Amino acid sequence: MITVGSLRRTGLGPISFTVGDGECLAITGPSGAGKSLLMRAIVDLDPNTGEVTTAQMIRSETPAPEWRRHVALLPSETGWWLDEVGDHFVNSTGIAEHFPEIGLSPDAMNWSVSRLSSGERHRLGLLRCLEKLPKVLLLDEPTAALDAETTEQVEALLHGLMEQGISILLVTHDLSQPARMGCNTMRIENGQVVE
Repeated sequence: MITVGSLRRTGLGPISFTVGDGECLAITGPSGAGKSLLMRAIVDLDPNTGEVTTAQMIRSETPAPEWRRHVALLPSETGWWLDEVGDHFVNSTGIAEHFPEIGLSPDAMNWSVSRLSSGERHRLGLLRCLEKLPKVLLLDEPTAALDAETTEQVEALLHGLMEQGISILLVTHDLSQPARMGCNTMRIENGQVVE
């Protein structure tokens, strides 16, 4: 579960909502509306005010690295700072078992980052988030660069995570995705929640 209370930052808010254990909240709205700003504010990457809590912790009382292990962000553009895919994972053996679930070969751990497509980077970024065993996942356009079949695979993985009690916030421009995922929907325009 995650609760966001009166969250504000430049160009955003105040925004308040709660997502229960195993639930999904889809965040929609036009480009530049503040969806990604909201995700960054929740994980405390940018200056903001308000309170964010999970069932286990309060953001303002939790060191940032620990908070970001429990509340993991997959940004719209994943960062890669080493040459090999496997070098970005702590437990490459354990996480590789998920590769076939999202249409990747376990050999991908041995690939060079430079050979990855944008869709492969995003799916591997999702697995990097899962390696932390988070309670909450913040996903910014996780399937935007994927074909329909691979999108279905990723959505099936996300459904499985929700069944395990993980809460998901999902930024999407795919207006049919919230229904497929069984998500509640919140629309943001000009930094404000709209009905």
